[in-house]
Amino acid sequence: MATVLPPPSKRQRTAIAEKAHQQQSVDTIPNDLGSVRVHFFDQSTGQATGAPVAIPVADATVKNLELLLNTLQGNDASERVPYRFSFGADGQVVDIVNDIYRALLKPGIRTTEDTISLHYTPQAIFRVRSVSRCSASIPGHGEAILATSFASSSSSRLVSGSGDNNARIFDTDTGTPFHTLKGHTSWVLVASWSPDDTTVATGSMDNTVRIWDPKSGQSLGQPLKGHTKWITSLAWEPYHLRQSPTAQRLASSSKDSTVRIWDVITKRIDLVLSGHKSSVSCVRWGGTGTIYTASHDKTIKLWDSTKGTMISTLTAHAHWVNHLALSTDFVLRTAYHDHTGSIPATDDQKIAKAKQRFETAATINNTLTERLVTASDDCTIYLWSSPTSFPPSSSSTTNTAIKPLARLLGHQKQVNHVTFSPSGTLIASSSFDNHIKLWNASTGAFLFTLRGHVGAVYMSCFSPDSRLLVSASKDTTLKVWDAGTGKLREDLPGHRDEVFAVDWSPDGKGVGSGGKDKMVRVWRH
Repeated sequence: MATVLPPPSKRQRTAIAEKAHQQQSVDTIPNDLGSVRVHFFDQSTGQATGAPVAIPVADATVKNLELLLNTLQGNDASERVPYRFSFGADGQVVDIVNDIYRALLKPGIRTTEDTISLHYTPQAIFRVRSVSRCSASIPGHGEAILATSFASSSSSRLVSGSGDNNARIFDTDTGTPFHTLKGHTSWVLVASWSPDDTTVATGSMDNTVRIWDPKSGQSLGQPLKGHTKWITSLAWEPYHLRQSPTAQRLASSSKDSTVRIWDVITKRIDLVLSGHKSSVSCVRWGGTGTIYTASHDKTIKLWDSTKGTMISTLTAHAHWVNHLALSTDFVLRTAYHDHTGSIPATDDQKIAKAKQRFETAATINNTLTERLVTASDDCTIYLWSSPTSFPPSSSSTTNTAIKPLARLLGHQKQVNHVTFSPSGTLIASSSFDNHIKLWNASTGAFLFTLRGHVGAVYMSCFSPDSRLLVSASKDTTLKVWDAGTGKLREDLPGHRDEVFAVDWSPDGKGVGSGGKDKMVRVWRH
């Protein structure tokens, strides 16, 4: 008797239908359109690269544009840099995804008679491979895991904070616990590595911050006491702003409406930033010395980290501000660590490299500019630009009104988390409406809705090359998305309950996640 094949599953039918649709909709570029003149401009400086070049429309693909631009710059074949191209005019920005014909000529935005000005930004030279399997499932915690964070330099160490009052450091290469950080008397809500990887800070519901030595697992001195309610967020002083290589400062935000800046060495409070009228939900320390805080009083405030004075208050949201992110978060987190793995020999060289990486990431049109994105319970997101060409201590900037660059609409429920891509070109927002949305970080233009989760999405994290995005959800799964197309790359089931925290290691080799099932899971290619 012949074996009867089972009917195709719903996923197989969807894949077959999508493939057939793509085959039908493939439209070739007409060969009779002649040539088009293209002029390249550097996105960060605004300067032109070479003179306008005439190229055949049929050959004006992204790959050929990359090849042409590298030739104009005099790069050898071994030094070729991948680029992302965009066209901006009349207030709109169009990304060149495949070729100039489909992006600009076919929709009628430009004709072959025009000179097309293309702005280019370099993409990561290295490429991160998508995680596809669970390489380690590590027990140890007795309650839900609320925070996970990889070390700044590698994917070998991961710290987690849990509802069992402990933080743990795991060796992700062997999948074993490394140290248990005992001392807190209530839930550990946040955990963070210093940019140079020498210390770990944890914040708890016992109203204290503790500093730990990650090599020995011992607490470095007494807990930092001062807050009267629990700790909601931590932010380290950027490495290149330190007064000396050994000096470390840390900012902590709390439910008690204040932000405190601590001297980690002396365990003393340097400054108290008081001005918010309700819980401070998030704090970020910018690379120019400005501290950004978001609060449930519906405002975002900018502070001078040297004097503790308020620079400005941003008011636009109509409900709690849940989260904020900076366009330079990734380079500030990793300091002098990059994809090459080479570490400068001296402290001065480390500071110089950290400063150079920050300035490269923050320079737009020859101006140091940190962009800020905020997410709220009013279902909206705002994109702000904080011009940092003035020194943060300048008295003329006090109470300067800063208007948002864009209002990002589309989510149907509260927006819980936002993050910039390491390249600073994309924004990902995670919402309780089960969706993630991708936005253009320059203009705030909507790009994609990432649909696939069947529960609230708690947070998301970009890969170091900005090409992939991983999301954690109430539906017990992680999902990996292609940031360039908005398509699902990998579905990662494995957790047995809600996934609260996820982090992609700065070297791109692994993803760490934790949630209600009390297990830390490490995912690799």
